Amino acid sequence: MLLFLGERMSQVTVGENEGIESALRRFKRSVAKAGIFSDLRRIRHHETPVEKYKRKLKQRSRNRRR
Repeated sequence: MLLFLGERMSQVTVGENEGIESALRRFKRSVAKAGIFSDLRRIRHHETPVEKYKRKLKQRSRNRRR
């Protein structure tokens, strides 16, 4: 299973004894962790300057905590 958006790509390899449900769950988790859906939402819809400022402010605070 692959999802490609720009430079980001999530990939999950399904093992022999692994069910498709667990592989799909791992794939969804990796996509969420990579932030692909938030980027996709931002690309598909116009982002106002205020929304852009709030997003960057949130990202800065997230980076400060690390």
